[in-house]
Amino acid sequence: MLRIIVLFALLGLAVAENGLNAWLRYAAIPKSIAKNYHVPDSIISLNSTSTSPVFTAGQEIQNGIKGIIGKQVKTSHKGKAQSSIVIGTLAEYTKTYGKLSKTPTLIEDGYWLSIKGNTVQILGQNERGALYGAFEYLSMLGQGNLAEVSYASNPVAPVRWVNQWDNLDGSIERGYGGPSIFFADGTIVPDLTRAGDYARLLSSVGINAIVVNNVNANSSLLKPNNIQGLGRIADVFRPYGIQLGISLDFATPMDLGGLPTYDPLDPTVVAYWTNITDQLYTAVPDMAGYLVKADSEGQPGPLVYNRTLSQGANLFAKALQPHGGILMFRAFVYNLLNESDWRADRANAAVEFFKPLDGEFLDNTVVQIKYGPIDFQVREPTSPLFANLLNTNTAIELQVAQEYLGQQCHLVYLPPLWKTVLDFDLRVQGKPSLTRDIISGKRFKRPLGGSAAVVNVGTNTTWLGSHLAMSNLYAYGRLAWDSTLEPETILQDWIRLTFNLDPQVSDIITKMSMESWPAYENYTGNLGIQTLTDILYHHYGPNPLNEDDNGYAQWTRADHLTVGMDRTVSNGTGYAGQYPPEVATVFENRDTTPDNLFLWFHHVNWTQALPQSGKTVIQYFYDAHYAGASTAQSLVPTWQSIQGKIDMERFNAVLFRQKYQAGHSLVWRDAIVNFYNNLTSIPDTAKRVGNHPYRIEAESMTMQGYKDYPTALFFASSNKTAIVTSSNSTAGTVSTKLNYPTGTYDVAVNYFDLNTGISTYTMSLNNKQIATWTGNAENTLGHASSALLDPDSAIRVTFPGIRIHKGDTLKIVGQPNGMEPAPLDYISILPQGVVD
Repeated sequence: MLRIIVLFALLGLAVAENGLNAWLRYAAIPKSIAKNYHVPDSIISLNSTSTSPVFTAGQEIQNGIKGIIGKQVKTSHKGKAQSSIVIGTLAEYTKTYGKLSKTPTLIEDGYWLSIKGNTVQILGQNERGALYGAFEYLSMLGQGNLAEVSYASNPVAPVRWVNQWDNLDGSIERGYGGPSIFFADGTIVPDLTRAGDYARLLSSVGINAIVVNNVNANSSLLKPNNIQGLGRIADVFRPYGIQLGISLDFATPMDLGGLPTYDPLDPTVVAYWTNITDQLYTAVPDMAGYLVKADSEGQPGPLVYNRTLSQGANLFAKALQPHGGILMFRAFVYNLLNESDWRADRANAAVEFFKPLDGEFLDNTVVQIKYGPIDFQVREPTSPLFANLLNTNTAIELQVAQEYLGQQCHLVYLPPLWKTVLDFDLRVQGKPSLTRDIISGKRFKRPLGGSAAVVNVGTNTTWLGSHLAMSNLYAYGRLAWDSTLEPETILQDWIRLTFNLDPQVSDIITKMSMESWPAYENYTGNLGIQTLTDILYHHYGPNPLNEDDNGYAQWTRADHLTVGMDRTVSNGTGYAGQYPPEVATVFENRDTTPDNLFLWFHHVNWTQALPQSGKTVIQYFYDAHYAGASTAQSLVPTWQSIQGKIDMERFNAVLFRQKYQAGHSLVWRDAIVNFYNNLTSIPDTAKRVGNHPYRIEAESMTMQGYKDYPTALFFASSNKTAIVTSSNSTAGTVSTKLNYPTGTYDVAVNYFDLNTGISTYTMSLNNKQIATWTGNAENTLGHASSALLDPDSAIRVTFPGIRIHKGDTLKIVGQPNGMEPAPLDYISILPQGVVD
């Protein structure tokens, strides 16, 4: 095997990789760069305890230098500082070698990095900071950065957590990268290797805590055997400076403890949580703290007993105080509403629930606030709650898991979205009040604050199910440390570390990634109407129908004539008035509201001209959906342009997903434009909607063993109808004579891939096979799958470069499997370069 790897290296070919090492590959850099490195011959790690982050830092640097430069550097725990890499705390360095000529100003977790010739100093304010500095040094080496530097780096905020929504049975709510790396069968898994690997990845970008279980918590986590299991998880986290956190079920005293109540003011409940917390800190002395979701989406909480949310939060905060723990208390609290009430608005909920409680939360409590007032949508205005808690610690909640944004099957680079919130100026009291300065504690001089991200990695070797989706996890860590960084800068660092130093690779992935969020917004939900997805079930495919007429209040209020939520003070829900006056004035007025939030704040006619673009709302919808889908098509050849410049394993894995996204973006496009065209009866001025000259509807073909199947959602299929096999055991055949001019075409097939079986398909021309495929997306994609013929299960696959003669007979044979009846929707015979 070694000889094969060497041969690949000599030929300049990339060795296959499965993504497990993510951005910590420590891959060899070109010899032309490596020869200019003057790496010291020794590493001095100022701690010999194997569980110490400083000890870990020494090992990482030793392994990193060997991989990146090919040099074996010895490690010790004492020696001369000159001509060495010295790693340790600033205090330990001073004790061993004396004071630095200039003592850096370091706060908790901060580090000092100095590279001068062949002498390197990596000194942390604490041991975790030293490890962070080591990873930064290795990041520089891995990117070919030879600069001599001397600087201090401090985190912008103390709370830099990730949340996992893992369940004790091993499933992960909104997880798209496989089962849990922490739990299975009601307890902690015996092999925690991947848990340690995860801690290593997160530490490398400055994360300091992981909440390992779902916010919709299970009280069984606190059984004695599981408490001991949590201790084992903490043990594998500790060498990387990562602290363990857990989510709690508010009703645990009743469900697990046998008490008749979980009233937060009841003395027996207080004693119960004090005792449980003491037990946890015995097993995990450095536990970070708790995360609590209460009185939301069916979860129990203090409101059940007419107690306030702050009283509920303080129950846990008091139990944590003697141990130095932090309580993260989610602001995601809302009630179901009635759409017939014009002034009802879920977006108002967070401020209505929490603003009256400002100043009542204990100082070790942090209110964790989603970036927007609804739920991780493709675009939302910044949550006004950030501007209404001046005497309370706050943190922003982001989501790396793309719950509403393509579930890692669509490329969506998220930091540009996050930065619209982090950089937004809320103008509290008429002063600059950037969201990032509020959550850091800077603006209101709060002792705690920061960020949390819902990540949901799984056992898949890519962690998230997609290689490119890992850019979001990397970027989250970087932004949690320094929220002023630019998304493109972070992205290019990630590309060099994850793939290689080839400028073309960087340019191509940068282009794709930076185009991805605008494209996804375009072909899903525009103008602030939110992601027009299936909000009641999987949160994946298009379903504008169920945005309205339910109590979850993610309403569009769309009808034949009008669309949008009126959130003005003057005539609507009053939401705009939750912002400070300077911001509220902008959103109250149609003429000053940005186009990209227009329908979030205003209920208007479909023919209303937008203030910036001048287009009517409906025409903007049509144009944006076609533009977004067009961008998604372009990502395939763009990616293909770097074939041979990265390893084929990852190249093919990404190509597979980009081809899927290209097809599914058309499913999105057609579903949305057809739905609103049907609703409004307003034609597309470009005459694209409903005009598909290259399509052949499956139901119009000659069928044998197939039958028509009108889809429950008319927009789920082209022409409202698909076909399915007449039985679940016998193959079906459809055929048609092609009357297109002789030439070379791309043949696209739209079909449905249900999670109830694995159908197979064969396509032929004049009985000569030209393509086969299998309906096994439930095993290859990872998004929430469907048992229905709906936009979640719809897939479009394209077979390029098919030579067709006029009069040829095209035939598809579908073999059903299980309860999946080999469904088909349409075939498109496309001149090359054309997308219908």
